[in-house]
Parts: sequence; structure tokens; C-alpha cells
Amino acid sequence: MKSIDDIKSVGVIGAGTMGQGIAQISAMAGYQTILYDIDEKALENAINLIEGNLKKGIEKGKVTGAEKQQALALISTSTKITEVVADFIVEAIVEKLDIKRAVFTQLEQINKEDAILASNTSSIPITQIGAQLKHPDRFVGMHFFNPAYIMKLVEVISGAATSPEVAMLTREFAEKLNKVAVMANDSPGFIVNRVARHFYVEGLKVLEEGVASIETIDTLIQASGFKMGPFQLMDLIGVDTNFSVTTSMFNSFYQDPKFRPSRIQQQKVDAGHHGRKTGKGFYDYK
Repeated sequence: MKSIDDIKSVGVIGAGTMGQGIAQISAMAGYQTILYDIDEKALENAINLIEGNLKKGIEKGKVTGAEKQQALALISTSTKITEVVADFIVEAIVEKLDIKRAVFTQLEQINKEDAILASNTSSIPITQIGAQLKHPDRFVGMHFFNPAYIMKLVEVISGAATSPEVAMLTREFAEKLNKVAVMANDSPGFIVNRVARHFYVEGLKVLEEGVASIETIDTLIQASGFKMGPFQLMDLIGVDTNFSVTTSMFNSFYQDPKFRPSRIQQQKVDAGHHGRKTGKGFYDYK
């Protein structure tokens, strides 16, 4: 069984918002990091954003120039999944069970038997994703929060087959990344997304029913002590990502009405209004 000192290299699957953040903190922690995506442009964009984040860190006095250069030097990119060979691999791709399963099947085949495979899924049960693996005992949930390079919390989720040693090693790894890890058992949405889902869902219901405008809802929520209202936060996370998580949880809880996705949010997704990353969501950022 691996110890924390045996982890020297990290693989990150997916160069989207979460993947690039995970790759950044991995490199900042001193790990040789390979970032994979099928889209070369997504990889280029991810490296540019990581460099921009580190530059802002320098301006705020939280990162030195030497640390920035060292971190960037530790990150390599690839569009070939066969090149993602590492001691610890974190997947951060679309919230679709079949796609995640296919990726992990490939990763298990090309990596050593002691490699740890982890999913950053926001809502899909870990047991479901790892069910087809030959070694589901070394598969674990490692759920970061957006933006991953800032947010301290990480949920470590044990599936039905996850070994306790792998779960504890994942917790140690999270702490090496300067995160605060909490342990959770497998359930749709785990802890945070299950509790927080209604922050979004109820805000959307209030909007659907014509009770108040987007701006009014956000303003009132902020006035009660929250840093952001539900629509501001959905735009930051990604309207499409948020909708995908809600849909996944709705299905995982057998269409429980309290998790019902919103038609308004569906329309935003269909229109390509995914929030800050596209310049338009519930608000216009152009």
C-alpha cells in the first residue's frame, strides 16, 4: 500500500474550470503534474489561466515569482490519455456516468496497480462510477470546490468498495495540497451539494413563480450574510455545470420533486449562456 511519500506524480483528467484549478494546486504543492484533455485549445486556455492566477497571486503577495515559475515548469499537457500515467489521478470531466466509467477503465489499464484513481464528481455516487473497475478498492471520491485554487474544502468520499487506507491516503494528499479534508460516505451529492442544492433550486423556483427578479433575489440573499446570491454563484460555477449536477441528483434520488431542475436554467444552458466563462449567464459580463 502506498504512503503519502510515495506520491510523486499527479494526473488531472479534464482541463475545464475544475481541472485547471486542481492542476495548479498540485503543481504548487510540488507534484509533477500532467493535465489531460481531448481539446488542445482547452489545454492552452488552462495553462494561460493558471499563469494568470499565479500572476494575481504575486500581485497579492501570496505567491513569489520563483514559485510561479516552478509550478508552471511542473505542469505538462497531453491530448493522449495513454500518457496519463501517475501515482494519483483526479478526474474532473462532464457529470455523465458512462463517460466517467469509460475514462477510468482506460486509466486502470495503463497505470500501475497501486495508482490511486479519484473522481471530482459533484453528485454521482462513487460506487456507481467504480463498479466496473477491477480494483474498486483504490477508487475514491475527491471533490474540490470552485475555484479549486482558492477554496479550502475537499470532500473525500468512500464508495462501498473503497479501502479505508485509500480514503485516509486521499485525505493526507488533500492536506498536502493545503486543503481541509472532510470524510464522507457515498450518497448522491455527498454533503455540501446535497445541502446546498436548495440554495439554487429554491432561488430558481422563486424566479419561475414571478415572486422577484434575479437581482432582487441575489441582493436579499447577500443582505442576509451570504457573499453571493444563487444566480451570481451559478454564473461563477457555470450554469451548465450547476444544471448538470441538479439533474444528476434529481435522477439519483428517483425524481424527488425537491431536486427538480428548472426550465429557466435549462433554457440558459440550451442558449449557451453558461455564466462568466461564456460572457453571459443570468447576468451579462460582456
